[in-house]
Amino acid sequence: MTAGMTTTGVVTPAPSTSPYADFYDRVMLTRAVANFVHQNWAQVRDIPANAGQTIKFRKYTNLSAATTALTEGTTPAGSVLAVTDIVAVPLQYGDFVTMSDKVQFTTLDPLLTETAELLGDQAGDTLDQLTRDVISAGTTIQYAGTATSTTVIIASAVMSAAEAREAVRTLQTNNAKPIMRMVDPTNAYGTTPIMPAYIGIIHPKTLYDLKGDSAFIPVSKYPNKSDIMPNEVGSIDEVRFVMSTNAKLNATAGSGATVPVYYTPIFGRDFYGITRISGEALKNIVKPLGSSGTADPLNQRATSGWKATFVAKILNQDFGVIVQHGVTA
Repeated sequence: MTAGMTTTGVVTPAPSTSPYADFYDRVMLTRAVANFVHQNWAQVRDIPANAGQTIKFRKYTNLSAATTALTEGTTPAGSVLAVTDIVAVPLQYGDFVTMSDKVQFTTLDPLLTETAELLGDQAGDTLDQLTRDVISAGTTIQYAGTATSTTVIIASAVMSAAEAREAVRTLQTNNAKPIMRMVDPTNAYGTTPIMPAYIGIIHPKTLYDLKGDSAFIPVSKYPNKSDIMPNEVGSIDEVRFVMSTNAKLNATAGSGATVPVYYTPIFGRDFYGITRISGEALKNIVKPLGSSGTADPLNQRATSGWKATFVAKILNQDFGVIVQHGVTA
């Protein structure tokens, strides 16, 4: 038996009268983009196929205000543009499942469809966590309560309206613009308009604490419910919060190396970007029974897998605040 193969010992066989559906590729791609949030507000800049593997996100520094009056008949010195290039190289990620011929013709389950759904979830989860880890490593850090570093955060230093307002003050001071569009993964990574706001990504345990804050407005009390984003749970002032179980946490980073630290990024427009290689962003790759030639002479093995090219990158550290805090439960 090939190591890692799904056989009848894993999936209990049963008579099957239904043919396999032929839409598992679409099923996988749909599942990969539907349930994860961290890519939703990225600046998306893909690399065309056959155009190398390096992308440069280019950032221009604002020109200083010209507050000195002109001298009659004299040309001023003028200004010089300042450019910062942020380089990113997409990497490849992927996984696959091997299935025996016997498990395919004895199980009742539509195995290829089920596998496509599971692989789609895995692909989406992978890219979501990769993006989350990049965002959470932002260098504009706000420690909740009276903490001055990650290692002294205590459980009672929770996310609150005061922390949200402080983060907004930092963003506004840094001239971070509110977000007005989000990536629409169901529309080939197009965008959809949203009401202007800063975005906060929170863990369910963080939501528990925010619900106890009188300033928190749950989505059920929004006057206009047509603008609610997927997974949005509520807002405080200029911040709209989206919940994800993938939100960053470190179980032993806080006080005494025993207090979990939760990371709530609150950010504005162009805080981060993502890049794929066009045509190689995400693929479902199926190798049916008999496709391996002499490597599988009896047509005993088939595989279904996914492969993606992807990189996430912070574009402007000033446009995102990472609130590190505890939770009460």
